[in-house]
Formats: sequence, structure tokens, C-alpha cells
Amino acid sequence: MSAKVLYAVVGGFVLGVFVRSLCSVGLAFAAFSVVVAIAVLLLSLTDRSKVRSAIVVALALLAFAGGIVRTHIAVETGDTALTSQLGAKVVIEGVVFAEPDVREANARLSVRADTVFARGATTTVDAGVLVVAPAHVDISYGDRIRAEGTLDLPEAFDTGVGRQFDYPLFLAKDGVTYVLSFSKVSRVGKNEGNTIKASAIWLKRTYLEGLQRALAEPQSGLAGGITAGDKRGLGEELSATFRAVGLTHIIVLSGYNIMIVIYGISRVFARFSVRRSLQFGASIFVAVFFALMTGFASASVRAAAMATIAVAGSATGRMYLAGRALLVVAAAMVVWNPFVLVYDPGFQLSVLATAGLIIFTPLIAPRLTFITSKFALREIAATTIATQLTVLPLLLYQNGQLPIYSLFANLLVLAAVPWAMLLSLFAALAGIILGPFAVIVAFPAYALLSYMIGVAQLLAALPFAALSIPAFSAWWLVLVYGLLFYLARHVRKDEQDTV
Repeated sequence: MSAKVLYAVVGGFVLGVFVRSLCSVGLAFAAFSVVVAIAVLLLSLTDRSKVRSAIVVALALLAFAGGIVRTHIAVETGDTALTSQLGAKVVIEGVVFAEPDVREANARLSVRADTVFARGATTTVDAGVLVVAPAHVDISYGDRIRAEGTLDLPEAFDTGVGRQFDYPLFLAKDGVTYVLSFSKVSRVGKNEGNTIKASAIWLKRTYLEGLQRALAEPQSGLAGGITAGDKRGLGEELSATFRAVGLTHIIVLSGYNIMIVIYGISRVFARFSVRRSLQFGASIFVAVFFALMTGFASASVRAAAMATIAVAGSATGRMYLAGRALLVVAAAMVVWNPFVLVYDPGFQLSVLATAGLIIFTPLIAPRLTFITSKFALREIAATTIATQLTVLPLLLYQNGQLPIYSLFANLLVLAAVPWAMLLSLFAALAGIILGPFAVIVAFPAYALLSYMIGVAQLLAALPFAALSIPAFSAWWLVLVYGLLFYLARHVRKDEQDTV
């Protein structure tokens, strides 16, 4: 009963958020759902045998209404003073609340604006503004800046093959409503951000500078991606190569990477008989630190939260049910920020990949006896097939790119990732401490990272490495995932009946 209640509440709430995100249903629709829930409960009183089922249905309907209300509250309406200046040149002042996104052509600064200067008047505002500034601008997280530029609303754009990317709502999930283009930026204050987050970003920058001293590009960029979630050093061409062969997941700080670090810490502590309480504290610190370092990116937050639950369960001797942990963590993230459900590709891919690991890996692994278990190849193959099976429909919907050699690429690369992470850490420390002599210590990392890049480039150069799929309706996604998870349930039930 408790499991059914959990699934009903989470499923109803998520469905309510989904419907409100895509359709302009109002609070009246939520109220109607509440009335139906009450009616279901009252009708169940005529047949006591159906009371439990009615309670589950009623809870699902109430949660559905809650999802609609939560999303309705979260919708950004903008700031009246800023909206009145759309299309005009204005000067804003505010604090940079996220790590600057520095690209080849520009730097993108997420600013919580509190003052606007326009038409000779100074007005107090409260809104998120994406300030697009020159690439060389020297601005950091927590800086108070003054920016002059043209104020506009963000616009959706075509990603190719008829696909539209809803950029306004993608920014809205991070609290950004406006864009200030062609900006002139100056710093007017410092250290107005969160001290812990600022420290994490500073440490990340120091670490990446150590990598750059010890390793050449693109090896340094790949090392930064797999260990710190920074993939800007790879460049567009190599990023496209990794995308074409289905290896994008290793160049971001995913749950897999975080769990490798936590597992390594646990092994070291266990070897030296460190107290379990210290192991628990260190693991939680690592999980939270990585989430901070990535600016609370959805994938790292989800991974950090699940890792925290797993470690807490181990420390207290309780059973860890990964499926329920995923459900609770994903639901909590949607409650906190409803926009991530529909408008955050990172959240969607992270949750689906984890669900694939939990649901499909146990079904696939026993059927891969023809693959050797040495070097964890069978496990890698099973997890790769499981994750690709669950994320591929969404990836095809988002970008229309079908990576034909994804399985082979992952089999050849994933076994090297833990060692590449460890050796990259040594390389970064050497770069920080030894300066130009760091290249000697960094050579093993360089060799392994070069191997990973070489595999990606070799497979991407093969004929039909990636096929383009025409755009299709989102309803096909609903149908495909419905069939996929129904099939998994059917296969699992057959196996349980056989046993």
C-alpha cells in the first residue's frame, strides 16, 4: 500500500506539472480535480472493499491539482518596469548569481537585477537578466555589475530539421526572464554571492588551471569535463564528435562520475579502517561539493541527492531502494523548480538514464553471457544498452541524431573513465604545485585521455556514424516510453513467475 501511495502521489504531481507546463489550464482545473477526488472518496463508502483503491486514486488527483498549482505559482510574469523598456537601451545593476558562461564569441552572465536606469529615472526592480557581454570581460560569480545594452525577451530558435528549442522557458527554469544584448559591463562591487558556492567555483577554476598547465588541449578539456563538469575546453568540433558516437555523457559531471569519486573515497577509508561516521561525512561533502561546483546543474544535483541517500542508508544499516530514491529525488526537484520537468534536457536525460540503469540492467545483463565479465565488460555493456535504450527516444526528439556506434564506443571508453579521472586529478595537482614540470607527472593521464579521444574520432569517421531523424511529435515519445516500460514490467513479471 505504501508503495502505491508513493507512486500515486509522485505520478499525479508530475502529471499536473507536465499538463500545466504544456497547456494553459488554470486554477479552476485544479479545483475540479479536488472535487473529483472528494467524489471518489464519497462513492467508495458504498463499497468498503474499494476504499483503499479509492484513497490511492483520490491522492493521485489531489497531487495532480497540487502540480498544477505549483507550476502556476512558479510562472515568471516579469517585472513591470523592465517590461516597459523592451527594445530600448537601458543600464541595469545587479549581482551575478551563477558562474559566467564564457564562450568563444561572448560571455553570458546571469544577473539578478535590482536597479534599472532608463529615461533619466532610477527604478528598483527584481528580475533575472541574461547579460551577453564580450568574451574577455573579467567578471566572476558574486560580482555586482553595471551593464548597458538593449533589453529584450529571449526567443525560441530552430535547432535544425524542423525542431524548435524553447529558449525563454529554458532560461526561466534558472530564474532568467530578460536578455541584455551587446552589453558594456563594468564591476561596481564584489563578493555579494554565497560564500560556499564562491569557494567551490574558485577551487574549480584553480583545478582547471592546474589541468591546463599539465595537459595540452583537447586532453585538458576532456579531463575538465569528466572530473569537474567543464566541457568548454573541448571545442565545438570535438564536442560534436563525442555527440556523434554517443559519448557525451562522459564529458559532463554525471552521476556516474560522482559515484566513482564517492566509491573511491569509501574504498580508501575502508582500507585504513576509518570510522563509518567519517566515511559518511566525507561522501556527503563530496556529493554536495560537486553539485555546488557545477552551479547546481540538474544532473549533478540528482546524482548528489541519490548518492547522499545511498550513503545514509549504508551508514544506518537500512535497505537502499534505488527506484524509490530516484522517484523521491526527481519529485523533490520538480517541487522545487517545476520548469525542470519539461524545459531542462539535463534533468530529463539524467532521470531517464538512471531509470534505465535501475530497470533494464538487471534484465539485460543475464542475457549477455557471450560477453566476458573481465574488465567489467559485461557490466559496461549491460549498463550502456540500458541507458541508451531509455535516453535514445528523447535524444532523437531533441536533436534527431542517432549514434550508430554508441555501444562500441562505450565498451571501449567507459572502462577507462575511472582511471582517467584519477590520473587527471594527479595531473591537476602537479600543474598547481610543479608548474612546467607537471607534464612529466601528467603523461599517463595524457595517454589515457588521448586514447579516449582517438576512439571517438575513429568511430565518428566511420560511414553512417550518426543518422539524422526527421522531427516527430512529442506524443510519439509518450507512446514509445509507455511501451518500453510496459515491456520491462512484462518481462520482469514473467521472470518472477518462472522462478
